[in-house]
Amino acid sequence: MNRRNLLKNLGLGAGIVSLAGVPKIFASESKENEYGINPPHKSKINHSVCRWCYQDIPLQEFAKACAEMGIKAIDLLKPSEWEVVEKEGLVCSMATDTFANITEGFNNPANHEKLQKDYKGLIKKASEHKIKNVICFSGNRNGMDNETGIENCVIGLTPLLEYAEELNVNLVMELLNSKVDHDDYMCDRTEWGVALAKALDKPNFKLLYDIYHMQIMEGDVIRTIRDNHKYINHYHTGGVPGRNEINDSQELNYPAIMEAIYETGFDGFVAQEFIPTYDDKLSALREGIRICDI
Repeated sequence: MNRRNLLKNLGLGAGIVSLAGVPKIFASESKENEYGINPPHKSKINHSVCRWCYQDIPLQEFAKACAEMGIKAIDLLKPSEWEVVEKEGLVCSMATDTFANITEGFNNPANHEKLQKDYKGLIKKASEHKIKNVICFSGNRNGMDNETGIENCVIGLTPLLEYAEELNVNLVMELLNSKVDHDDYMCDRTEWGVALAKALDKPNFKLLYDIYHMQIMEGDVIRTIRDNHKYINHYHTGGVPGRNEINDSQELNYPAIMEAIYETGFDGFVAQEFIPTYDDKLSALREGIRICDI
């Protein structure tokens, strides 16, 4: 309830709103969150947004707009961008760099030496900025079977996870669809990602559950989240079909999904990753935040 509706209801008669509750309602509206932001929503969900969807907006301008919406973080930023958002009171919720490659990942032993060197540098930088999550990818199958892919990823990731654990950093592998957007990608189902997590048996290896991608590949989103939430530390959104706004123009019930995520005890970030179609892209982002605000 906002102030306007509250004051209107106060005049409608006794029993609708208790006067004793008025100070509490006003106080909750003005309470700042841990980043000094006075959010226009309840903030049960830690909101983030993926930078690449808004590349045409200068980063500092975009970060300021995000802060005004109560968004706490921006996803998929490179090291050169971290300080820009930090100056606006935001954090990088998922770090990346130019070498991170969706198609050439840890399932191919030929990539291990270079990836281990590059990721070690990124992990160190992330730790220095107190960034918790660094994204990684399985790579494409190229005819490889699931078991071999898991074995190769374990070999390639284990040394990095041991190094990252010392620095309090997670490596987070994204689940992507291989049906529409990322043909032949190996980590394209929750079952495979969870099997890899179990094989690695490292507390700082987690999955990025992309709701858009997994709706396309397997559906059954809420049950899957409930059953596998301990292996997930990050979420992305997107409307299906089309990967655009997450409103009633698409098939996913995002408020219900957010409730399910919250009920698991999740305290990480949910990052908006839809491609806005509105002329005012920030208006589309505000709408997405409202939809996910439970």
